[in-house]
Amino acid sequence: MTWIERCGASKAVCVNPLPLCPDDNSLRIPWLALLCAALLVAGCGGRPVGAPMRAAGFAVLPRAAAMDTNCTGCNLPNARGGAVQQFDSVWPSGTDAEVTWSVAGGDPVSGTGTIDANGVYTPPTYLTRDKAEVRVTATLKSNSMLAATATITLTPGFLQPLTPQNAALPAGAALNVTGVLAESGGNGRVHFALADAPTGGGPGLGALSTPRCERTGRAFTACTVTYTAPANVAAQTVTYIVATTGAGQAHTEAAILLTADGIRSSPATHQQKLSAPVMLGSSGGNVSDFDANGATVVDCCSGTLGALVQDGAGRRYVLSNNHVLARSDRATAGDAIVQPGLIDNNCTPNGAAPVGRLSAWLPLNAAETNVDAALAEVDARAVEAGILELGARQADGRLSAAMPGTSSSGGKGVAASLQMHVAKSGRTTGLTCGAVSAVDVDVAVDYFKDCAETRPYLTKHFTHQIAVSGNRFSDSGDSGALLVAAESAEPVGLYFAGGLDTAGVSQAMANPAPEVLNELETRLSGGLTFAGGADHTVSCLSYGDSTAAAAQARALSNAEIARVQAALAAARKMVNPAQGVLGVAMGKSTDHAGEAAVLVYVRRDAQPAIASTIDGVRTVIVPTTEQAMQFGAAPKSPALDAAPSSGTLAQAVAAKNRLARGLMQREPAFFAVGVGQSLDNPREAALVVYVDRWHEPESLPATMGGLRTRYVLMDRLHVTRGYGLQQRCVGKF
Repeated sequence: MTWIERCGASKAVCVNPLPLCPDDNSLRIPWLALLCAALLVAGCGGRPVGAPMRAAGFAVLPRAAAMDTNCTGCNLPNARGGAVQQFDSVWPSGTDAEVTWSVAGGDPVSGTGTIDANGVYTPPTYLTRDKAEVRVTATLKSNSMLAATATITLTPGFLQPLTPQNAALPAGAALNVTGVLAESGGNGRVHFALADAPTGGGPGLGALSTPRCERTGRAFTACTVTYTAPANVAAQTVTYIVATTGAGQAHTEAAILLTADGIRSSPATHQQKLSAPVMLGSSGGNVSDFDANGATVVDCCSGTLGALVQDGAGRRYVLSNNHVLARSDRATAGDAIVQPGLIDNNCTPNGAAPVGRLSAWLPLNAAETNVDAALAEVDARAVEAGILELGARQADGRLSAAMPGTSSSGGKGVAASLQMHVAKSGRTTGLTCGAVSAVDVDVAVDYFKDCAETRPYLTKHFTHQIAVSGNRFSDSGDSGALLVAAESAEPVGLYFAGGLDTAGVSQAMANPAPEVLNELETRLSGGLTFAGGADHTVSCLSYGDSTAAAAQARALSNAEIARVQAALAAARKMVNPAQGVLGVAMGKSTDHAGEAAVLVYVRRDAQPAIASTIDGVRTVIVPTTEQAMQFGAAPKSPALDAAPSSGTLAQAVAAKNRLARGLMQREPAFFAVGVGQSLDNPREAALVVYVDRWHEPESLPATMGGLRTRYVLMDRLHVTRGYGLQQRCVGKF
């Protein structure tokens, strides 16, 4: 694909563009066509920074700022997750000045960026040098001769996450990891370091080579490092490769799961073009799933070819999401479905192999549909039922492909249960494992008409869905992946939406597998079943779940400390060793990170009745021993080895069904409500409420309807990726 832009008498030409990820979510992956080096002539490109205009008694705040063109985990994000900087114009009295905003300077090729009428500045998506300066000017509307200025220093940021962003390696194995900067030309580079945490810190495990960087004026800077796992791995553990830039704030990381059983796994296999018949769990999508500006393709979307299903007549179909195969209701029956998807093929169908034709989908705009699913009838000998990495470990450590298990369910799939270990094989994160964190979830998911998410389509309300959490469980492009029970490989759900919460944990939503088949049967004649074989175990590649650790690491505000100290007086009256209550102390809630709690220590063999709150402060029930209390060795939070009883869960589901719709209607920040386990008292069920982290209500009650509440703060769910703390390449969920 060749892109030509004319500017006066000059032109810029970009051949064989690289994918850009301007924004951070799910499961559609928009990429922009590469903005590349241009032949500069007078009248085209950025302007030099002009002299400051005369101050007018008012000021632009901040007076100086630094930001990255594409920022991972820094700057203020806009609604779509892109980096922005808010400027304000104020009089000495603190009142706002009525001004007109403008910008000058910037990069000679990519320009100045833009600023809107409210003073929100958005940088260009890339630079051609290591640094550029932009002058922001606020001109009084009442007197155009009076103005104030500020300066922004721009540096190139990460264009996309590290490649791969996660992998599993045995002892002594090596892996190349690549980071790409949004810089065409210049001398910028990516710096790599090992760490014990995704944010850095600690020595990490293994070793890194000296990075190798490739720079040209026609492509972005790409730096590659070779990671070598330690010679001995005694137990499964996770280490991180953290990448930073020299001048900017941008950072991102790859998680390496070190396996003691010799397993080697990389998502790269799922993104490649496969030989026919192709296996599932791989990149794929509709051949027309792209955005165009005239005759120019500017971005494209794809997801995962999830599983194979068959009807009563023996016809076979690829199963994935509506928004992957049917383009969120915008497709036409008979559209070609290709492997790999356009996102892994430079946004062009050339070279992608047709594997089937779109046959049926459940309209998202129909009130009666409750799943995001579509089918494509497969071409002869184009697809096989095996799912990548769902099988046993081979001699070289790699996992074989295997069909899902269907022997115990007759091919209809099984119901999810709380804390069930599930695995999925998807385009972006490959084979990963997590746990069912909530059941019977009511959830609102945003859909768009385009890959870039500039044209909203609708907000779809689903009921009785499945929530799964786990570090690295899912990410952009995994949409359409089949969730299976790790112990049997039986189908459990169809992944369709997700994102990162404020603890950096992946939160995934899936349609229940039996309901997917039941609803699709209304579109086709004959019963549908999953194509599979005997039940079997799946290697559970789990990167952990940092929810509890992140909550306990968060500092309490002075107001929260004062609240819990006031509640301790009443709490001390509860202490009665004869009844199993050994002591109380000040602590932190895990159900709501940042909130103080009264720790109530109870004897392990006792189950005293403890209220969910004391004087409005949450209680955290911590089983321990009298000896641990005497020696100050009691834990600060409970172990999660207990679980609510089935009766308790049933009562909680009934309460949720009474509350959920009203809660979501009264409080727009609540976009999902389900039933899960309280992390403050694991024997109790909790109302799990998903909250828009950018519009967090002033009050988040500790209980609702007699249930403990657990809050998950994150970006709103939408199938083209909920934007989290990290800059992610947008992909279909």
